[in-house]
Amino acid sequence: MEYAKNILETIGNTPLIKINKLTEELPCLVLAKYETFNPGNSVKDRMALKMIEDAEANGRLKPGGTIIEGTSGNTGMGLALAAIVKGYKCIFVLADKQSKEKCDILKAVGAEVVVCPTAVEPTDPRSYYSVSKRLAEETPNSWYVNQYDNPSNAKATLRKYRTRNLETNRRENYTFCCWCWNRRNNFGCRQVFKRTKSEH
Repeated sequence: MEYAKNILETIGNTPLIKINKLTEELPCLVLAKYETFNPGNSVKDRMALKMIEDAEANGRLKPGGTIIEGTSGNTGMGLALAAIVKGYKCIFVLADKQSKEKCDILKAVGAEVVVCPTAVEPTDPRSYYSVSKRLAEETPNSWYVNQYDNPSNAKATLRKYRTRNLETNRRENYTFCCWCWNRRNNFGCRQVFKRTKSEH
């Protein structure tokens, strides 16, 4: 019997689905990568798990530790799901422009949520960037994810998209189009295509 040993094994391998009505007049096949099939309902599950695995491997995240990150919600959900399985605590810092529902769902999966003002500069000590860093410095046995500058963020895209999209469609000529969610993810996609082009 095939089954997932835990929720983390369901991350990735999301389906490619044909777009029909919107592309009726186009002469080509148009597919969508359906990332909402991830357990946290977002592509960010991939990056969250990879960042945690790499932090464990290099000793930055230790057993029983606390994961700290500034998030708009999606990365936080991915980190929280992994934390539940792996036994970590989470503190997430959100700007006050985020919805109450996002805060509530993060709390529901066990995270502590700290809300900061939006209308301040990133360098302001009240910003969610600054508060995240400060909490990481003040909290014993903690790890600051720093998703925007974390190289594992891009590696997750490289690993998952390469195996799923390109290895299964290597003989096809296609155009890749995506919504720009953050620079690390886009960098990972670019690396995938550059490597694949050089191999074929």
